Amino acid sequence: MDELEARRREQHKLRLSWMPWLYFSLKPRHRKWAEAWQQEVQAHFMELETVQIAEGCFVAPQARLFAEPGRTLVIGPGCSIAADTFIHGPVVLGPSVSINARASLDGGAAGIHIGEGTRIATGATLYAFNHGLDPDRPIREQPVTSRGIRVGADVWIGANAGVTDGVTLGDHSVVAMGAVVTRDVPAWAIVAGVPARVVGDRRQKR
Repeated sequence: MDELEARRREQHKLRLSWMPWLYFSLKPRHRKWAEAWQQEVQAHFMELETVQIAEGCFVAPQARLFAEPGRTLVIGPGCSIAADTFIHGPVVLGPSVSINARASLDGGAAGIHIGEGTRIATGATLYAFNHGLDPDRPIREQPVTSRGIRVGADVWIGANAGVTDGVTLGDHSVVAMGAVVTRDVPAWAIVAGVPARVVGDRRQKR
């Protein structure tokens, strides 16, 4: 491989890292080297953290995956994790979940569970813990609680949306860009706003 071709390949790796959906439609001439590259990247994470990665996944080397013992990160088959994503276990990703660039997930103590086929857009935040607000002590000394977050199958969480601890998002629901979800969302519902409220239903023709 000459110098120009090597530089092009590195650029291609960068493109895949920021737009990982492209990995799953690579042409045969690119798939061989890309799969070998991904084996190295994923082996690195599994060696250093308590991470389980199933077959057929894409994980950007620029992702930040942290999973101490007892805070396992489980990545199901066919998942994709883009560059600059932060994930701190315990987190379980079902099959074919995609997490786009700069999303941030922290499982707290109770964990985050995400169902099959769910899409999490750029900059979304899911934090499965909360701090107390008692006025008799500073914020830094407040107790931390964790109830966990459950996201159903075929859910779309829009760019820069937030999901707070204790929330369940029903199957097939949609969270609009920039919404902050503080309560459970029914299956098929579309929610928007701060705090988020139901504004539609995917089953209704628009």
